[in-house]
Amino acid sequence: MDHLLFLLILCLFSTSSFSIHNFHQSFPIVEHDPGHTKLRLSREGLEAIERITNPIASVAVIGPHRSGKSFLLNQLLSLSCYEGFGVGHMRDVKTKGIWVWGTPIEVDIDGVRTSVLYLDTEGFESVGKSNVYDDRIFALATVMSSVLIYNLPETIREADISRLSFAVELAEEFYGRVKGNDVAFEPAKLLWLIQRDFLQGKSVQEMVNEALQQVPNTNGDKNIDLVNQIRDSLAMMGDNNTAFSLPQPHLQRTKLCDMNDVELDHLYVTRREQLKELVGSIISPKIVQGKTLNGTEFVFFLEQILDALNKGEIPSSGSLVEVFNKGIIERCLKLYSEKMATLDLPLSEESQQGFHDRSRDEVMKVFDQQHFGHHHAKKSIMQLDEEIQKVYKNVIFQNEYQSSKLCEALYIICEDKMDQLQVLRLPSLAKFNAGFLQCNHRFDHECVGPSKTNYATRMNRMLGKSRSQFIKEYNERLFNWLVVFSLIVVVIGRFIIKFILIEIGAWTLFIFLETYTKMFWSVESLYYNSAWQFIVATWETLVYNPILDLDRWVIPLGVMMSVFIIYWWSYGRKYGSHWISMTKNRLNL
Repeated sequence: MDHLLFLLILCLFSTSSFSIHNFHQSFPIVEHDPGHTKLRLSREGLEAIERITNPIASVAVIGPHRSGKSFLLNQLLSLSCYEGFGVGHMRDVKTKGIWVWGTPIEVDIDGVRTSVLYLDTEGFESVGKSNVYDDRIFALATVMSSVLIYNLPETIREADISRLSFAVELAEEFYGRVKGNDVAFEPAKLLWLIQRDFLQGKSVQEMVNEALQQVPNTNGDKNIDLVNQIRDSLAMMGDNNTAFSLPQPHLQRTKLCDMNDVELDHLYVTRREQLKELVGSIISPKIVQGKTLNGTEFVFFLEQILDALNKGEIPSSGSLVEVFNKGIIERCLKLYSEKMATLDLPLSEESQQGFHDRSRDEVMKVFDQQHFGHHHAKKSIMQLDEEIQKVYKNVIFQNEYQSSKLCEALYIICEDKMDQLQVLRLPSLAKFNAGFLQCNHRFDHECVGPSKTNYATRMNRMLGKSRSQFIKEYNERLFNWLVVFSLIVVVIGRFIIKFILIEIGAWTLFIFLETYTKMFWSVESLYYNSAWQFIVATWETLVYNPILDLDRWVIPLGVMMSVFIIYWWSYGRKYGSHWISMTKNRLNL
């Protein structure tokens, strides 16, 4: 039992580490899910593609089941049925999903060494499948291929044209951009291949042109309108369409795999070689977002396509556009975010909006150069614009926050400054006005951004209130200062210096202040007196001027004055009295 368990684990390990050694065979790259509605990747085939380092071009053959697609591919690859893609003679479908020939054909295209992959697809309208499954196979082959060979037996039916709805939608979505210099995604070139027994009569190109002519729709049938729209689109893509006819290789179709070129119809062999040359002349490397793809990049591209096609109930070019543009939108959004991150916030709203507009225009230009699609790209553009607006709203919020933070700090500084000016030791209207103007000027120049208007209103209100309060208290404080000052000078003149003139001047000031208020009933009336205005002007000149700010020096000067008085009282009275006596004698003379 233990021995069997060991062998089982060994087998599982060997399977998980499986690696392909022989690439000269066909491999599945896309398989169906159990419900036959969606697709999934096959690791085996992807490994065969990932090893390719050259730019890749691919040829895919699509068409109804049992129409000879696998045999045609073997003929293009010069392989027998026993070497190449499996060919079925029974009623069941041989090819399931999408298969790739493991050994690419190496060719030079415009001087570039290119690896050409050949893809075989499951036929349409086989038993046990949904129409959605057929649509997904068709859509995937359309997007993957550089040349899409539409293999049809005998003639072109209306149902065959309807099948091209996705190819037309995809071409309309991307084809306009390919015509110019900007090649973001190049749709496959469509090759109509009609296999019929007789080549007389109308040429294949005439058959295609006739099939693409509009059908009269007198009854207004919606299905006919839809097919006519596809016809119009295909006709407009004339330079992306090619028609070719191929006769039947032999009447005994069940024995084709056992025949060589000598046994096959001579005209068939000739036309087959011409078909090879035609495919070689129109094929080009697969281009996605302006660049060719190597094996690893092609597999990643395939994964993106499959993810997009499996998302919706019905595959659409819109789903492909969204998937391919998703990465471009992310890169453009990152570019916009990086540009906005360089802003030195806060900024004025005009500067912020201008920078946003310039950055958005630049990002949109980059997106326009790189994006996929034409019609459905509008949805991607709207999505990018919405994402940009989200980032911009965040920038607006940050700018408002930084602006509010800066203006609030400046407001607080000014408010503190006004509070300091309210409590000056020596009240000075000139000093208050100087601080007021300095604060207002700094706020006006340094406060920027969306919060400036609100804070400017608050600032003006606060400054106005502070100014009114200061002026109201200024005269009262100055009056009280002068009353106290006059009394101090009286004491100094009588008891310290003992100089009668100083004492008389001080008493005069004191009597004027006290008697004037009693005569006119209020202190306020004093403030309009010309004598008071003279006193105020003198006070302002002494207290605050360009040379001296007395409020700053009031304490040091007070200390110096106290030292002088003490010195005078202790040592200078003798000399001071003598000097005063001499002054009196001179006055008497």
